[in-house]
Amino acid sequence: MPLPLLLFDCDGTLVDSEPLLAEEMAIGLNSIGLPFVPADYLGEFRGARFRRIVAELQQRHGDVDPDQLDRMESTMRAKLASRLAQELTLIPGAGEALAALATYPSAVVSNGPETKIHTALQTTGLSDYFGNRLFSGYTANCWKPEPCLHLHAASIMGYNAYDCIAIDDALVGVRAALEAGMTVIHLNRFPDVEETPENAIMISNMHQLPTVVERLYREIWRAPMPKHSTGG
Repeated sequence: MPLPLLLFDCDGTLVDSEPLLAEEMAIGLNSIGLPFVPADYLGEFRGARFRRIVAELQQRHGDVDPDQLDRMESTMRAKLASRLAQELTLIPGAGEALAALATYPSAVVSNGPETKIHTALQTTGLSDYFGNRLFSGYTANCWKPEPCLHLHAASIMGYNAYDCIAIDDALVGVRAALEAGMTVIHLNRFPDVEETPENAIMISNMHQLPTVVERLYREIWRAPMPKHSTGG
């Protein structure tokens, strides 16, 4: 039986980019009059598309001039790219997990722009591991929590949804993959404040991932087919 396809989220799952993103987002949003602190991203908005966050903040605090917003986003992303290239590190255990699972087909599925994904993987030494197997919401024009980004990635890679295992730390990604009909592993690094959705499998750190994936492979993909009765 072929191995399942592993679909990894990037930010917060493979690379520890979210604190940097939250800081730069807060600086940018405050500069255009939208109140925001880093804890807001890490708490309420983790994993969400930037423009969805902006839309929610504008509902609460009033609209921002679109041109001003565009300029701020360009500046924010440029500053973030510079910091990612200099400061980014892997999530603890991610490198070891990927090495242990190297025989499995894999790809990255992220709400972030492709350039940001490339920078993150290059800085942390994962570019060779994933190659061009990167799927961005901005390229597919579809973002988590909608299931279409995961389904798009699976289709391009030649897999059905039920032959995929999605690994994500953010609830928006977990819910998207569940809705897509995939087996889902939730990297829940904050179990005291975040509940893993029903039907997702929780791990608290990436060191646990290889064992869980191997168990799922044995139980689901290598399980013997049921024998059909031939009747009397």
